[in-house]
Amino acid sequence: MVIENKVLNKKEQVVLYEEQKGVAIVTLNRPEQHNALSKSLLKSLESIFESIKGNDNIKSVVIFANGPSFCSGHDLKEMRQKSSKYEYKELFELCSKVMTNIVRLPKPVIAGVQGTATAAGCQLVASCDLAIASKNSKFATPGVNIGLFCSTPMVALSRNVHRKHAMEMLLLGDLIDTDKAIEIGLINRSVKSEHLKEETLSLAFKIASKSSTVVAIGKEAFYKQLEMDLELAYKYTTKTMTLNMLEQDAIEGMSAFIERRPPNWNKK
Repeated sequence: MVIENKVLNKKEQVVLYEEQKGVAIVTLNRPEQHNALSKSLLKSLESIFESIKGNDNIKSVVIFANGPSFCSGHDLKEMRQKSSKYEYKELFELCSKVMTNIVRLPKPVIAGVQGTATAAGCQLVASCDLAIASKNSKFATPGVNIGLFCSTPMVALSRNVHRKHAMEMLLLGDLIDTDKAIEIGLINRSVKSEHLKEETLSLAFKIASKSSTVVAIGKEAFYKQLEMDLELAYKYTTKTMTLNMLEQDAIEGMSAFIERRPPNWNKK
């Protein structure tokens, strides 16, 4: 895989990448800046997700972060150095593209969150398909407190939690703990800090053991049907299941179940 900052040593890389047993491990690596989403970090994520998309060896993806925070959102110091409407638009479009790529990626993406995830960092968590957080984690969309409403984070947030909970986060800008984040559907569960990596990778490995073809079909269908009305959603998913039934892995999976043996998934 070609990654933009591959020539740098690990300390200098803004994103680290490795693969384990079919799982891509992406680690944000700007700990001193609380993993703020600089332009270079966003560009690296864009490149990584594009490479993962066409990598048949990768079945699932996890996102971790080094340092005390998962992600503090956009790099405000970098943003203050910009002066034109074009520069701001370019940055927000890049961030939106990265978040959209996570949703469109045909492999499940899991966030393993420690510390705080705020603003676009909270957006990153909400954009992932699943999220596990350490018990001391906090989440917020605090833009309203500094005169910059979290409008783009709102897109991912409002598609994951009930609108009144989303509006409360957006209008108050307060930090919420993991109990509240679980209650409103922002994360799946919380674990002790020392178990975060193990629990997140365990989930990723379990997903990686499934048919990647079927998981890709299911992930795409999940997000598409959410935007449809009930009747259209059933028509679309009926067509999806019909086509899924004709896939080699569906035939193999049902045969394995009937014959009480482990399935032998297609390796493509």
